Amino acid sequence: MNFMYKMERRFGRYAIKNLSLILILCYVAGYILEFAAPSFLINLTLNPYAIAHGQVWRIVSWILIPPNESNIFFAIIMLVFYYSIGTTLERTWGAFQYNVYLFSGMIFTVIGSFLMMGFCYLFRSDMMNGIIIGNSIISSESGFFSYLSLFFSTYYVNMSIFLAFAATFPDNQVLLMFIIPIRVKWLGIIYGAFLVYEMVSGIVAGGSLGFVYPFVIGSSMLNFVVFFFTTRNYIRMNRTQRRMHRENARRVRREKQSASSKIAKHRCAVCGRTEKDGDDLVFRFCSKCEGNYEFCQDHLYTHIHYTRNGTHQ
Repeated sequence: MNFMYKMERRFGRYAIKNLSLILILCYVAGYILEFAAPSFLINLTLNPYAIAHGQVWRIVSWILIPPNESNIFFAIIMLVFYYSIGTTLERTWGAFQYNVYLFSGMIFTVIGSFLMMGFCYLFRSDMMNGIIIGNSIISSESGFFSYLSLFFSTYYVNMSIFLAFAATFPDNQVLLMFIIPIRVKWLGIIYGAFLVYEMVSGIVAGGSLGFVYPFVIGSSMLNFVVFFFTTRNYIRMNRTQRRMHRENARRVRREKQSASSKIAKHRCAVCGRTEKDGDDLVFRFCSKCEGNYEFCQDHLYTHIHYTRNGTHQ
């Protein structure tokens, strides 16, 4: 039985319904904050150093940091698009499975930020004491990690949602640039190739900060890798199909149990009667027969004894 199915049966009632809408509302709130008080957003970023020093709200508040999009028109299109594919996935997978996918992506991102901090302390401790970024000199650990926290956002979480959609509905078509029809699986492949390119180019062009990209991109996309390698067959079934699958499994188990119950446990070696031929029948083994020969009460003392080779004596 699939592990995800077991988890859904136990914890499915706690799933948050319409999670895509909640995520989109968080983005809207983030865009409003970015417009009204851009300097305040730095207090909400995923900064592991600040979290370790008591600012625990950052574990959740970084979700308010919206994907970087300066054009309001394209931002609206992006929000509508991700809401559409998110709700489609939720209807297909079920609320619990969709919750697990999104929250695991966020949890992996938080873990990735702390792994990045550990990497900095082990291999980049010299950078935290003085590094030039642009025209500014960062000379403190808090400032260094505050800058690195800007790399973490929900952008790659959105990318993982689209990859999930492409893997679940590979033959669906969308209009590229509102004109060109293209299957979603090809867009998914393009997205995946772009992520690999972005990671490699970030490592090469990022210079001394290139190490950040594997932690940012890799941790955010780990939910897609783990989730689909462990549930790639189960994931394509919608809730109705999963219910039919469960009912079929129960039916098969009942048939097996029924078939096993019809197999007789006792059989008389003389007359062939079993315990199913009567509730009053009693069966015993004969101590004088060589072998496992069983007899009913009518033939226990009247039969001819058997030898090893099956002959009577």
